[in-house]
Amino acid sequence: MVARKIEAPPPPWSKNLAEPTIDQKAYVHSFANLIGDISVGADVVIAPGASLRADEGMPFAIGVASQIQDSVMIRGLAPGRVVGDNGSDYSVWIGKNVCVGHLSLIHGPAYIGDRTFIGFRSTLFNARVGKDCIVMMHVLIQDVEIPPGKYVPSGAVITHQQQADHLPDVTDSDRELARHLMQMGDIQPQKAQDAEKPPKLKLARQKLERSIEVTNQADYTNPVTNMRLSPEIVHQVRSLLAQGYAIGAEHADQRHFRTKSWKSCGLIESQRESQVLSQLEAWLQDYEGEYVRLLGVDSQVKRRVTEVVIQRPGDTPGVPSRVTATPHYQEAPASHSLSNGNGKSHADGDGIAQFQALLRQGYKVSTEFASERRFKTNSWLTGPTISSARELDGILAEHATEYVRVLGIDANAKRRVAEIIVQRPTENAPPSRSSSVSSSVSSNYSSSVSANSAGLSAEAIAQVRSLLSQGLKIGTEHADKRRFRTKSWRTCSPIDSNRESEVIRHLEACLAEHPGEYVRLIGIDPHAKRRILETIIQRPEDGATVKRATTTEATPATTRYGNGYSNYSNGGSQSSLDAEAIAQVRSLLSQGLKIGTEHADKRRFRTKSWRTCSPIDSNRESEVIRHLEACLAEHPGEYVRLIGIDPDAKRRVLETIIQRP
Repeated sequence: MVARKIEAPPPPWSKNLAEPTIDQKAYVHSFANLIGDISVGADVVIAPGASLRADEGMPFAIGVASQIQDSVMIRGLAPGRVVGDNGSDYSVWIGKNVCVGHLSLIHGPAYIGDRTFIGFRSTLFNARVGKDCIVMMHVLIQDVEIPPGKYVPSGAVITHQQQADHLPDVTDSDRELARHLMQMGDIQPQKAQDAEKPPKLKLARQKLERSIEVTNQADYTNPVTNMRLSPEIVHQVRSLLAQGYAIGAEHADQRHFRTKSWKSCGLIESQRESQVLSQLEAWLQDYEGEYVRLLGVDSQVKRRVTEVVIQRPGDTPGVPSRVTATPHYQEAPASHSLSNGNGKSHADGDGIAQFQALLRQGYKVSTEFASERRFKTNSWLTGPTISSARELDGILAEHATEYVRVLGIDANAKRRVAEIIVQRPTENAPPSRSSSVSSSVSSNYSSSVSANSAGLSAEAIAQVRSLLSQGLKIGTEHADKRRFRTKSWRTCSPIDSNRESEVIRHLEACLAEHPGEYVRLIGIDPHAKRRILETIIQRPEDGATVKRATTTEATPATTRYGNGYSNYSNGGSQSSLDAEAIAQVRSLLSQGLKIGTEHADKRRFRTKSWRTCSPIDSNRESEVIRHLEACLAEHPGEYVRLIGIDPDAKRRVLETIIQRP
C-alpha cells in the first residue's frame, strides 16, 4: 500500500519572518535552532538542542553574558507582551547574566530579570521573575510576578501572587550554588567551527574541570537543594539549629508506624545547615517507602522538643512530603502549647501559626477530628471547612476531648499541601494561661491570669524570640498591687542565657514564683546599657483593667525586623509591613490604644527630630494597616516608626521603628 504524504500548510506567522540578530561575540551552537526576530547580546552562550522560536510571539531579547543551556525551549504567544528594561515591548525578555537551565520551558509573555537563575526543567508562562532571583528545579511559575531577590524552592508551584510575595530571600549559599551551575555551562568558543575541533574541546574540558575543582574547594552550602525536603522542613531545621538544638531522625515501616515503634536513624553531630540537610536527604533515600520523622533534641536536658513527619510511604521520590507536625507534648516546654480553656486538651501554638500561614497563602482550609481509637487507626472524620480563627475555636471547643487537625488544600491542583494537628487530648494537660484559639491566632492574650498560672502566652514567646534575634538581653520584674500603683518594681533572678528554651524556663519560673502579682518582661540593649522594652506578661487574678505598660525607645539596633511575610519593595518606592509589625498593631488595638506614625530622614534621625505622618483615626485593623503602608510608601528612604498611644493617659506607650533607609 502506498503511503501518501500531504504537506502541512505553513502557519500565517511563518511568512516574512525577521532574521535573528546575533552579536559577533555571542556563541550559538550549530545544533541550536533560532527562528524569527531574536536579539542575542554579546558573550551569550546558546547550547546544543536549544530551540528559540519567535515566529508567533515576537520579538525576543537575550541580554549580555546570558546562558541558554541544553534543550531549552523558548516560545511566545502572539497577543502577549512584557515591557523590557529598555522600555520596549517583547514577547520574551531575558536580562543580563541570566542562566536558563537544561530542559527548561520559557513561554512568553515572560520576563526574566538580570542575574537570575532558572533551574532545570522549570516552566515559566505569563510571568515576571525579578532581578537576582534563584528558581530551583522542576518549578512552575504562572500568572504571577516574583519580586527581586527571591528564592523559589525545587518543585514549587507558584500560581498565586500571595505565594510569590511570601517567598524567602536568596542567601549567599544559594548564589554560590547558582554560580557553580552557571560555570559548568560557561564554555564560550569564538566560533562554532572551532568548538568542534579536538584542541578546543580539550581546552574547554580542562576549563570545566578547573571550575569544578575550585568550586569544590570553596565548600559552598545549599540549604534547599534537597529535592525531597519541603521549604517548611528546611525552615524548621534552620529554626532548631538557631536555637542550639541537635537534629535527629527516626524511621518506621507501616506496621511499626501503627504501633508507634520507631527506629532511630541517629543524631547529626554537625551544626552546619548544609551538612544537616544533606544527612536528612541521605536518610530519606535510605528509607524510601517508609515513614521518616525529624527530631529536634535539647541535648542539655536530654529531651525532644519537636517531632515532624517528613516522609510517608506514598510520597513520590523527588516530591516534598506533606508536613505533619507532632510536637512532643509530654516532654516539650509548656511554653510551646496554648490551653483552650477546658483543662483536658490543649492547642498546639506552632500548629495555630501554621494554620494562620495557610490562610495567608490563600489555601482552602478544612478540618478533621478523631477519637483516640480512630487516631490510632488513622480513621479521621471530616469536619467543616473554616476560614477564620473564630471558626477554628468553635471546632476545638466542640471536639475538646479529641484530636483535631487542619488540612491545607490547593484548590487549583486539587491536592493537600499540609496536615497539621492543632489539638491533642491529654489527661494531665500542663497548667497554662486560659486563652481562646482565636485570640492566640491574632497574637492577643487574656488580661486575667490564674494565680497558679506559670505559662507564657504566644505573644510573650514571640516577643522573646524577637528580642533574642536582635542580640538583646532579657530580664524580669514583679510587683504586687500596691507596688504596681507606685511603680516600685522588684527585680527577679537575672537571666544570663541567650538560648530561647532557657530564657522561657526562667520566665515561667518567675511567673510561678510570684502568682497573684504583676510580672513584666524587659528587653535590654547590653551595648547602650538601657531598656528598650517593658511588657507586662502576668496580671493578678482579680482582672485589673490597668493597661499593659509598654515603653520602647527606638534605636538603630532595637527593632530590626526580618522580611517575614512582608510584600516586596519595588525599587525602594513601595514598602509594606512585616509580620511582627502587624502583630504589634493587633496587640495595640486589642488593648484599646491608638496608633500613630512618625518619619525622619537620616539627618533628623540623628537629632531625633521626627515629623508626624497623617493621623490615624480608625481602630479597624485593615484601615490602620492601610494608613501605615501609605506612610511607608510616602516616605521611602526615610526612617518610619510606629507609635502606640494611651488615649486615657494621653501618653505614648510604644515607639518602634518599622522602616529604615
